[in-house]
Parts: sequence; structure tokens; C-alpha cells
Amino acid sequence: MSHPMESPEFFRDPYPLLAALRERGPVQQVRSGPHGATWLVTGWAEARTALAEPQLSKDTTRYFADKPSRRNLAPAVSATILATDPPDHTRLRRLAVKAFTPAAVARLEPRVAEIADGLLDRMAARGGTADLVEDFAVPLPIEVIGDLLGVPREDRAALRGWSNDLFAAGAPDTIDTASHAISDYMTELIAKKRAAGAEDGGPDRDLLTDLIAARDEGERLSEFELVSLAVLLVVAGHETTTNLIGNGALALLQDDALRTRLREDPALVPDAVEELLRYDSPITTATFRYAAEPLTLGGAEIAAGDVVLVSPGAANRDPARFTDPDTLAPGRASGHLSFGHGPHHCLGAPLARLEARIAFHALLTRFPGLRLAAPPAELPWRHTRLMHGLAHLPVTFAA
Repeated sequence: MSHPMESPEFFRDPYPLLAALRERGPVQQVRSGPHGATWLVTGWAEARTALAEPQLSKDTTRYFADKPSRRNLAPAVSATILATDPPDHTRLRRLAVKAFTPAAVARLEPRVAEIADGLLDRMAARGGTADLVEDFAVPLPIEVIGDLLGVPREDRAALRGWSNDLFAAGAPDTIDTASHAISDYMTELIAKKRAAGAEDGGPDRDLLTDLIAARDEGERLSEFELVSLAVLLVVAGHETTTNLIGNGALALLQDDALRTRLREDPALVPDAVEELLRYDSPITTATFRYAAEPLTLGGAEIAAGDVVLVSPGAANRDPARFTDPDTLAPGRASGHLSFGHGPHHCLGAPLARLEARIAFHALLTRFPGLRLAAPPAELPWRHTRLMHGLAHLPVTFAA
């Protein structure tokens, strides 16, 4: 029997099951296994604590070292910065964070706007129907992160395919194959950039070039770490933003009054982005953590070795933290956990916010008559436990 968190109903709307679990208590055991229990954290206060809890390790290499596995996941995918603890995590993050400071991200604004407008031009040219996921929510962040890292245009579609496969629920072979493809590709791209004398700098200098220079100037970044950081930046740099734009567009398409308000007053868009992040988080369940030592969390006694899964999707709708949490209400004091909290708080949060703000503003002003072209209940969702995102979003508009 499949797990309820792997059902089509859960992929479409995870919130009823998450709410039912939370009502039993903010930290619930969802699985037991030969290597210990798995706990799901659904309460906001408990999730925020867990995300910053040093006893909850993300070091997957250490966790799986003594456990038999039939998996064949590429090390550059399984051991990214997401799967490290301080001090390694701190060092790797420091190298990447320079590209995502608010000032660095603000410099990208004209280019992000140009990409968004170009995609909407293509939609308009093709006529009055589109798939807002494939035609807009997917390519926008792919182009942005592709530009940022210096990924050749012709390779971006393949990269997107492998990245998509990494989140396929219940398809370990698909995930393993994709992990090697993306890891091999980034290894090769780094070699090409290095051979081309990437360290010359100049106007075309990209983030990957900067990271290669850091590696080669001995800033304590190993070749393996360089590849895994590049893989993470590609995958994390677009998957979640795609879901934010897709889920957000769906919510806006079902709220005529809010659409009108945002169109008439673009200054409200940043607040709307925060509320859309809370209301339908791109991430249902955060990546793997385990208890390095026994701890108590939300009244649950968690043993050393137990797996702890934090659910931002559940925490963001905890009625103990948010009044009327299942209602979309921009302007509420946010405090959502969609970007995490603590040392692993999302590096790319400023970029995701910028992309979403530009995407929604461009979409609403360009196509005031934008409408859903299918009943919400019939829309297809991606089959992934970690993420919540649409596979397709058919719309109609007056060109």
C-alpha cells in the first residue's frame, strides 16, 4: 500500500493531510524502520526550532555510511551544501553567498524583467492560450540561473529535464540516472570554463567562473565541492521559483479582487509574494535531517539516529501562528518558513523574491484578461513529496 504522502490527492493538495497530522500534535511519527523512526514536524514554532537545531544534522554521508543501500545517487547530488553541517557548510555558503546579496540581486533586475517580457511576447505572438508553467514559470528561472552561472543556452532544456527528474516521487532509478547526468554535465562545464581561461574576468564573468577562481586560488573549495555547489545552484535556483510562480499564478487567477488590486497598485506586489509563499509553499517538506543526539521536540522524544522531516507547507498554515491560515491575505505579518530558518536559510531567497515580483507584475499588467482554461480541481500536479508544484497551468488571455 502506498504511503498517503505519495498519493495523487496529496500531490494536488497536501494541506488536509498535513492539518490532520498537526491536530494530533506538532511532531508526529510517520514511519518506523530498521534504522529508527521518521518524524514529521507540522507546527510552526516546532518547525522553526527544528530548522535551527544544531542537534539535527544534515550530514547525509555520515548518516548513510553504515546502512546498506541499493541506490546509486551521484555523490555531487547527495552531498551538496544542503547535506553538510558547520564548519563545512559555513565555508561553502560564504563562497556562494556573494552572488545573492540584496545588492548583487538588485543588479539582475533589468535582465530578469527582460527575460519575463520576452517570454510574454512569445506567449502573445502564439495567440490567446498558453501553459503558464511550460511557457513562463519554468523558463524564467532557468534563464536567470543559466545566465548567472554561465550555462550555454542550448544546454538549459536538458538541465531542466534532469533537474525535474531528481524530484520524481517513488522513482529511485529515474532520480539516480538524472543525478549522474547533471553531475557529469556540471563537471564538464567547469572543465570547459577552466580550459577557456575563465579567470581572465571581463564583462562575461559569471558565478561559476568566480567559484572556479575561488577553487583555483585555494579558497578551500575542493573540486568535488565545486561541482556539487554548481549542481545545487542550478537545481535549487529554479525548481522552487518555478513552483512559486506557478502556484502563485493559480492563487491569483482564483482571486479577481486581489488581481485588480495588484494591477492598480504594483507597490503591493512584494507583500503579495510573501503571502503566496506562505499560502502555497513551493516546498512541502524540507530536505533530510536526523538526530545526532536524542532530543525532545514538540513533546516528542526523538532518539539518536531518527529522521526528522520539517514541513514548511504545514508550518505555514499552523493556526497557532496564522489567523485563518487557509485564506490568502496579503499584508499579514508573515513569518513563513518557505525559505527555511537558521544556518540553512535559503541562499537564493532575494533572487526568488525578485523573480516572483517581476513575474507577477509583468503577467498582470500585460494580460489583464488572464483566466484559467481548466477547472482548478482538474489541474495536474507534479508527483513529488518535497515540492508542491503544478505540472501544467492552462490559461486564456486576450493577446
